[in-house]
Amino acid sequence: MYLKLFSMKVLVTGADGFIGSHLVEQLLENNFDVRAFCIYNSLGSRGWLDYLDPKYKKNIDFQLGDIRDPLCVRNAIKGCDIVFHLAALIAIPYSYVAPESYIETNIKGTLNVIQAAKEFDIEHIVHTSTSETYGSAQFVPITENHPLVGQSPYSASKIGADHLALSYWYSFQTPITVLRPFNTYGPKQSLRAVIPTIITQIASGKTKIKLGTTKPTRDFNFVYDTCSAFLAVMKNQNTFGKIINAASNFEISILDTANLIADVMNQKIEIISEDKRFRPEKSEVQRLFGDNKLIKNLTNWNPNYAGLKGFKKGITLTAEWFSEKENLQRYRLEEYII
Repeated sequence: MYLKLFSMKVLVTGADGFIGSHLVEQLLENNFDVRAFCIYNSLGSRGWLDYLDPKYKKNIDFQLGDIRDPLCVRNAIKGCDIVFHLAALIAIPYSYVAPESYIETNIKGTLNVIQAAKEFDIEHIVHTSTSETYGSAQFVPITENHPLVGQSPYSASKIGADHLALSYWYSFQTPITVLRPFNTYGPKQSLRAVIPTIITQIASGKTKIKLGTTKPTRDFNFVYDTCSAFLAVMKNQNTFGKIINAASNFEISILDTANLIADVMNQKIEIISEDKRFRPEKSEVQRLFGDNKLIKNLTNWNPNYAGLKGFKKGITLTAEWFSEKENLQRYRLEEYII
């Protein structure tokens, strides 16, 4: 069963962030009426949406607020039909430093969204999860039935948020889908993530690349694929009340990723391990490799950047974006970002 999407107004929380800004752009390209909820700041910055093509900006209803404030959230959701909830604290190292902020933002913020959505009879809420909720793979590929292990305060907060969201489906039939993307990468990503960390070091002329552990494997997903997964589950009522992986069904180690990036950027590199870039031993997720059968069965979604060939294509696009001088200058390249 498919939702009638004509003339629907769509709210994106966390619209100013990496994935959120790409999702806003895809929604606008598909002629949706978009309200972008961005975190309040005294500069009036809308994050990455400040750099959006001017032809799109005039079609966005911008709202600055705080996901932790229920009144802000209610005002943002009122008048909308569909909600994509992406607002969250996501940096794993910072969750060791400020765990309470993750509870306030990721769990309490989610409560504010789903409660307001319930009150306003929202047609569909797509809540954003993370593959980190699975912890290190106990079997592969990781299906939606894999055990959940909170190996960091961040992943624990997202486990709590996911189950809180689903509780509203079970308790009140609030139409909620939990979309669980595996490791998303692409243009505009923060340097807290490994792929832009590697690319920006090479793009700035370095050959000795500073990283943490290089043994873990990841199921990397180009941001365009992640966004198309959001759109695919949004359109289908069969996704209500379900946790759904958005995965490429392909894994690669951090070491092999670094070497592939170096090859794409035509540079020879040496990897230098820095202790400060390592997670605590039992907190490191050693293997992520996702199963995407469910999303394929429920929707028409298929990743366009899957497999080694697709990954290389996505890395090429990402490296080209970061290598542009005006984009590279937006990052503090000499700092280790957590």
